Amino acid sequence: MLKDVQAQQDVRHIPLKHVGIKDLKWPLVLKDPKRGEQHSVAVVQLSVDLPKEQRGTHMSRFVECLKELGGVRPSDLEKFLDNLKEKLGARSAMVKLDFPYFVTKKAPVSGIESYLDVECHFRAEKGEKFVLDLGVDVPVHTLCPCSKEISKYGAHNQRAWARMTVRSQKPIWIEELVEMAEKGASSPLFSLLKRPDEKFVTEEAYENPRFVEDAVRDIALQLNADSRIDWYSVTVESQESIHNHNAFATVEKGEE
Repeated sequence: MLKDVQAQQDVRHIPLKHVGIKDLKWPLVLKDPKRGEQHSVAVVQLSVDLPKEQRGTHMSRFVECLKELGGVRPSDLEKFLDNLKEKLGARSAMVKLDFPYFVTKKAPVSGIESYLDVECHFRAEKGEKFVLDLGVDVPVHTLCPCSKEISKYGAHNQRAWARMTVRSQKPIWIEELVEMAEKGASSPLFSLLKRPDEKFVTEEAYENPRFVEDAVRDIALQLNADSRIDWYSVTVESQESIHNHNAFATVEKGEE
């Protein structure tokens, strides 16, 4: 029988908060309000705590637990973490899934449909209680109010990102968070626009100038009004078109 080196006693007596594996690609199955299901590929990070007296964890068991699930579904995560804790003799376990999700967008004038890719993540942790966070990075468009005010022609505008992480009592569709982000920006983004659509989008942005401070506050107001949401963190970051730096603003529920 081969020696279990990981189970050896460690004399340094330093407990570790997270030990595990990362950058593993795995199939993911998500609910989609329009199509029923959407399949994606997640980049997975898994970890457990390690007690001070144990030298190492058993890395292969992480993948073995995932394999039992097959394609991962968000509804499986709490049971999966319980299984991970049991297999590895841990007090707490964590899983993070980073994945692309495609939202159907309709052009504002022509009505042509196309897809917008949104980078998302689930982060779940189970110690004494289960905590699940949903995060989305929504690409949007911002136009500078100051530039509009002081310029004779036009205003500097650019692509921006609304990065939202929420913790909720009840499920929230990714599409709902995307809509909140777009309402807080100067205008949404689209992958397919015809000329009448482009005219509409650029004029809409000009009529709705937003600092990153404006955008993050408008998104926060929408999140505050949603009784399902217990906690959130939102950052809006603008890839400034006339500066060699980005601008950002962050708000977190509970801060004053």
